[in-house]
Amino acid sequence: MDLFEYQGKQYFARFDIPVSPGDVAYTVDEAVAAADAAGYPVVVKAQVQVGGRGKAGGIKLADTADEVRLHAGNILGMDIKGHLVKRVWVEHASDISKEYYASYSLDRAAKKHLLMLSAQGGVEIEAVAESDPDAIVMLHIDPVDGISSEAARDAAVRAKIDDEAVDGVADMLVKLYRCFTEGDCDLAEINPLILRPDGGVHALDAKVSLDNNAAFRHPEWDEFRATEELDEREQLARTHDLQYIGLDGTVGIIANGAGLAMSTLDVVNQVGGTAANFLDIGGGANADMMAAALGVINFDENVKSIFINIFGGITRGEEVAKGIVEAMSRVDLRAPIVIRLDGTNAEEGREILANAGISADKLISKPTMLDAARAAVAIANGSN
Repeated sequence: MDLFEYQGKQYFARFDIPVSPGDVAYTVDEAVAAADAAGYPVVVKAQVQVGGRGKAGGIKLADTADEVRLHAGNILGMDIKGHLVKRVWVEHASDISKEYYASYSLDRAAKKHLLMLSAQGGVEIEAVAESDPDAIVMLHIDPVDGISSEAARDAAVRAKIDDEAVDGVADMLVKLYRCFTEGDCDLAEINPLILRPDGGVHALDAKVSLDNNAAFRHPEWDEFRATEELDEREQLARTHDLQYIGLDGTVGIIANGAGLAMSTLDVVNQVGGTAANFLDIGGGANADMMAAALGVINFDENVKSIFINIFGGITRGEEVAKGIVEAMSRVDLRAPIVIRLDGTNAEEGREILANAGISADKLISKPTMLDAARAAVAIANGSN
């Protein structure tokens, strides 16, 4: 679950991470009240979960209440890359001496937490990685040990953080790690992390993704869920309890297991395609689950082919096949299916599919994930 900036800052504050004083506003009058409370000058910032707010005119500096009224009136209701601005965050404007970047995420391959730290902040970290990869310090952290103040300080020194900011950044890294772990985040990012002229260090922005698997530990997350913005595909998937994330590509993806689903997205990309979604059906590949999954995929008009990638472990191949056949009788699909079925009872499953009487242009079986990806991408690209 991705948080809005203002929610991320509120979350940071729970872990003693300094942020600019401010408040969220849904109306112009509320924005003026928030500005009066924060103290002028202030920054009025559109709250949408997409980049490019500044270039779109969604971030404005205001020195007076009249300017807040003008900017809030213009920003509320603005469309930024398809996202309607329903709320603004109004905070006291900060004097900035330097901008840095800091984040924690999970490196699944290394099975460790990953700190990324750079003295180049305020820009996309991807751009820094491309133009000057040596400007980013990456530190793997054993979850059992965590990060010490000494290790945090060493990372700040290696990242060439300014001398006057090293201690403040190190302290921030320890607090941000506590937020990342105790707060059950998938991502905790500050960009920019700023050094003020008075020597203080604080978070000027907040990007936080929460791990939905940990929601049972956090009843307070309900307040975040109430403001969560989902596209129509994701709303439909949620009604069926599907693990679905909408993307912008043309190959619909269905897989059993999050790791396999991610690998499927990677393979589709490697062979020149673009994934329309992430969809993990877990072990529930029965007819009802498959019909629900295909229904969500079919709802997306950009989907030109559907890649079903199943490796049967506990899930048996013949049950998957029966589910697909039954689901196809319920859902009138616009796009053909390419399936790779392997693992437990896969041969029986492939026989069921071959004898189901489904036309070859509607259901195509391939022996490997790579072969299936190539076929699905070829169809989506119109080159089959």
